[in-house]
Amino acid sequence: MTHTHLNKSKIAKSLSLILGTGLLFPVNAQESPEDVEVIQVSGIRSSVQESMGIKRDSAGVVDAISAEDIGKFPDTNLAESLQRITGISISRNNGEGSQVTARGFGPDFNMVTLNGRTMPGSALPGGGGTPNSRAYDFSDLASESVRAVEVYKTGRASIATGGIGATINIRTARPFDAPETGFMASVGAKALHDTTNRVGDDVTPEVSGYINYLADDEKFGVTFTGSFQQRDSAAQGAFVNEWRVNPFDGSIPQSPDPANPDSGDPIVLNNAPAMGQLFAIPSDLRYYMADRERERTNAQLTFQYAPSENLVATLDYTYSKQDLYEARAEQSIWMDDRYFTELTFDDENVKTPVLITQERRDLLPRDLGLALQELNQVNENKSVGLNIEYFVNDDLTLIFDLHNSSAEGRPDSPYGTWTNLGLGANVVKGQGVDFTGDFPIMLVDFDDAARDNLNGNGMLDQDDVGTSILDMNFSSQDTEITQARIDGTYVLDTGSINFGIESRAMESTSLQSLTRHTMGNWGIENPGELPAGSLTPLDFASEFSDFNTDGMYSEGFTGSVAEIGAFAAQAYGFNLVADNPYATNRTIEEDITALYFEFDLSGELNGMEYNLLTGLRYENTDVTSIANISLPSGIAWEGNNDFNVRFGSAMEDVEVKSSYDHILPALDFDIEVVENVIARFSYSKTIARPTYNSLSAAATVNTPSGPTLLTDGATATASSGNPTLVPLESDNVDVSVEYYFDETSYVSLGFYDKRVKNFIGNEQVEESIYDLRDATAGPRAQAAMEELEARGIPISDTSLFNMVAAMENGVDYDSMTDEQFEAAYDILPNSDDPTLTFINSKPVNNKSANIYGFELAAQHFFGDTGFGVLGNYTTVTGDIGFDNDADPSITQFALVGLSDTANLVLMYENEGLQARIAYNWRDKFLDTTSQYVNEPGYTEAYSQIDFSVSYDISDALTVSFEGINITDENIRRHGRTSAMLWKLDELGARYALGVRYQF
Repeated sequence: MTHTHLNKSKIAKSLSLILGTGLLFPVNAQESPEDVEVIQVSGIRSSVQESMGIKRDSAGVVDAISAEDIGKFPDTNLAESLQRITGISISRNNGEGSQVTARGFGPDFNMVTLNGRTMPGSALPGGGGTPNSRAYDFSDLASESVRAVEVYKTGRASIATGGIGATINIRTARPFDAPETGFMASVGAKALHDTTNRVGDDVTPEVSGYINYLADDEKFGVTFTGSFQQRDSAAQGAFVNEWRVNPFDGSIPQSPDPANPDSGDPIVLNNAPAMGQLFAIPSDLRYYMADRERERTNAQLTFQYAPSENLVATLDYTYSKQDLYEARAEQSIWMDDRYFTELTFDDENVKTPVLITQERRDLLPRDLGLALQELNQVNENKSVGLNIEYFVNDDLTLIFDLHNSSAEGRPDSPYGTWTNLGLGANVVKGQGVDFTGDFPIMLVDFDDAARDNLNGNGMLDQDDVGTSILDMNFSSQDTEITQARIDGTYVLDTGSINFGIESRAMESTSLQSLTRHTMGNWGIENPGELPAGSLTPLDFASEFSDFNTDGMYSEGFTGSVAEIGAFAAQAYGFNLVADNPYATNRTIEEDITALYFEFDLSGELNGMEYNLLTGLRYENTDVTSIANISLPSGIAWEGNNDFNVRFGSAMEDVEVKSSYDHILPALDFDIEVVENVIARFSYSKTIARPTYNSLSAAATVNTPSGPTLLTDGATATASSGNPTLVPLESDNVDVSVEYYFDETSYVSLGFYDKRVKNFIGNEQVEESIYDLRDATAGPRAQAAMEELEARGIPISDTSLFNMVAAMENGVDYDSMTDEQFEAAYDILPNSDDPTLTFINSKPVNNKSANIYGFELAAQHFFGDTGFGVLGNYTTVTGDIGFDNDADPSITQFALVGLSDTANLVLMYENEGLQARIAYNWRDKFLDTTSQYVNEPGYTEAYSQIDFSVSYDISDALTVSFEGINITDENIRRHGRTSAMLWKLDELGARYALGVRYQF
């Protein structure tokens, strides 16, 4: 038996057909112990040749990146490799690829699989908040054990649903992949240097290893891959928490009061907005300095056993863990409680002040915000699976696959995932901001002598600083998927019939709480209260190397949240533990049953070879949404038009069930119109499920306001999730032409069009919530009205309430004293009262959109020179954008994540020397429509240059050197105009020197 024999039996042919229809998923295509052709991959040229072969031979539109060899994936991060693929762009966290956007569809709308198995996500939001995402974080998984990553941009009946943008399959190493029998191993080590590092180790280790054993009879094999990486880094930046946008009415909020001579001179407006024109005012400006540590551990163990020529069994276990820590310091000025004295506006449609000065002459200096924050988080992923491939006969192959995968994100500290320790120093007499340059300049009129309890030495020191608040955010997400499937292929003379059944159960639980303790009064009452040496001076200006910081007020501090938090806990009498009841305790369960059937046909049409893959998938999904909350027990009527929501003491489960099903057709057709020129057409219907927060069963009931419902109609409002939401549904069309003019060279041009319905928007829905009732509209209120009319007393909110209270408590209305009227008896609703109708703001499926674009790609090696080039460009266009000039009180629906992307990779390979330099660019894109209330957020255009060089000293020993973001590019976000800064992150390059030895 050999793994290089080229003659194929019917069994081997059936395997190749499975691979052809679904290179897709090795879970559906284990190697047979029969004669199978295996490609030996080594070197850049062979790697891109294999990727090109996947693209050419697959049904539909498929792109891939293949490893040069086990342990030699082209990038240290899978997301950073994926961004090289046409139509794929990525989001970055701390300068490292994190999540993937495909053709404009963000991470929640792409399906990620590991060896064909659906992978769970557990992405926790930074800075606290409730985890909501389905998205898999690629930074959790190291690249050393990855054999290839395949991106399926068109749907198939045999592919699990969930990806409108793309389905991304990660293929890992397996024992029967080995090119020869016996023992093989490699070990690698890298010294990683992150140029941004401040306080950690300048050089951190990365080690990896690969061990493979394949028995001489090729019936048994085992593979182990493992890696560990430590990264110490830092980042600094500036941001604004809130921009308030309003039409100009001739006045500016927080202007000096003309009636109060002590409030200051009238405000000076330069280049003022026209009447009715939108203008923006920032609430604050903040600088931050973050020191970060990351440890990543990955391991995979795989066993394969072929007891006979007709059976292959594979058992594998994959483990990954990330330990994340961040110590962060902030310095801020607040502009919401001080008078503006002068504003100079720009010339944009939405006027933005580029020069701001503020002061408040009638008060002593206010506080400079000095926050210390800490992230403590663990992400842990586990997956175990069993796959059995049984060749029933020459025509029929069955594959049984079962796996359980879990992903958990959790705190790594008793005081939560994200902790914010607020400090303040009352030293700001006047302040301002200069937004005219690339970097916002904070201006502070420093005065530490005006308050009696400050030392007045003219400089910011620890004696000026006191405590304010301590916020301890607890967030966790635990998602588990159990999936069982049976796939089959029946070989025909001209193709095959593929069929399968799948059962998939998903359960995701999200927890979130905020424990807040009030300490000092922003440094007013207890400046200098911290133990000596608690704070270390920090010059923020010196940390920014890419920007002009002239004139910037830059004095701040770093310190230990744990140490200062322990002091504050003892001083103010609380425990340093995030132990408040959960504000969110939500579980979403999805039970999915699917059937599919495919025809895979090949032949000739007028002398042109063609392939047709067409099929139908039926899928049923049962959804259960459970929210554990303190239920409102009733709405108490406490006086005239005063109401109060009362809550029960115990937490209760609120459960809502729903169900939906889909029939999803798919068709892929390709034909070789002339030699090496392939034309493709694909149509498919795909779905992507709502994010978990949208499916929440919990509703938040607000206190009713206004007059009673009985008289003039009070407003009873609420907000909630909607467990009855259905998935987004997309009709997809792809048309492309590909010309393969050499063994490693091609050009392709494609057009894609996605017509998507069931996008989620918010809608005001009138409905009853928790069976809450209205005491103002029941029999007691009716009887009270009749009594008031009988006595000739005018009916008002007050008289109606007092009459009901008197009748309920057996007190004569005429004899009630003023004190009794003022005290007012609370009136609680009962079962005779009608249910209260709320105006509930909830997510609903009410939006449609069209996303389309072109993909152009080319790849070529120049003969035997060793030089090659790879390039691509993708356009992404949507028909619904954000109107930056629209009324800010209106909630807009717009497509986010849409942007053009481009890649250019230059390669060289000759006599053991391999080199690659890669340029990646992504245009500006809308990343949110709710950065603050109804305000948009845009990520500005970003480009990055990476390189890698390796040299084979011998057949066994290779040395390498690589650089990421070598031009120190930064990331900037803004609002309706570029002047409305949301966030600026200054990042840097990182380099790695490596060595790898193969046994």
